[in-house]
Amino acid sequence: MTRSKKPSAPHGQPPAPAKSHSASNRESRGDRPSGRGAQGVLLYGLHPVSAAWLNPERRIHRLIATEAGRAALEPVLAQAKASGLQRPGLMPADRNDLDRMLPPGAVHQGVALDVAPLEEIGIEDICAEADSDPSALIVVLDQVTDPHNVGAVLRSASAFGAKAVVVTERNAPETTGVLAKSASGALESVPLVRVTNLARAMADLQQAGFWTVGLAESGKGTLAQCNLTGRTALVLGAEGAGLRRLTMERCDIIARLPTQGPVGSLNVSNAAAVALYEVARLR
Repeated sequence: MTRSKKPSAPHGQPPAPAKSHSASNRESRGDRPSGRGAQGVLLYGLHPVSAAWLNPERRIHRLIATEAGRAALEPVLAQAKASGLQRPGLMPADRNDLDRMLPPGAVHQGVALDVAPLEEIGIEDICAEADSDPSALIVVLDQVTDPHNVGAVLRSASAFGAKAVVVTERNAPETTGVLAKSASGALESVPLVRVTNLARAMADLQQAGFWTVGLAESGKGTLAQCNLTGRTALVLGAEGAGLRRLTMERCDIIARLPTQGPVGSLNVSNAAAVALYEVARLR
């Protein structure tokens, strides 16, 4: 998947995808001091580290691992070597070293990776690449700020074949080790697209043929009653606040999930997973 461009705006129904991670490295988007590497972002945990190690687009500075962590990574190290990927040597460490380098309570499984941020993809890239995929699926998050939730949405997006997750430039989490850990490796395969104006980005998606479906309890019909066979953008809001008024007005349709019982709403990452499954099922 590559990363970068931009188009325009009609309200149409289905048809097409996303793709690349474009060109403006934002070195400023790294971890906070407790989770930042000397030259970039510190990823940790077997899944995020393995996925980044095998990603040709990912520039890697250092691999830091305990003896047990190195042993667990051995198949991945061998696979990268067989693929001809140029990777740095391993820096030995003990568990206490990693505990000090990473955020408190980080479940690092004995491995950490100091990496440069991936090149970013623009909403224009998604639109441009939609021409080649009449059933592209993406997820749009309206000011979802919890990195665990955004990471979990990335993981579900990868599992159900979504091409990208779009977030707002402001009121969205930085791409830290915490987010990457929650994404369980999906950060390497599903671009996280940041936009300054969500309504404008949605208009661009609509002009590229995406049917924008907002999820809210106020929806008159369920997601299963929508025609989701073409290009689709699922739009979800932050917990509590939900979709903002302008975002709802920009959506082609507002739908709901068929929840019931005393707890009638889902965590945003769970709602995204259910919605992505529903789209996959309807296709």
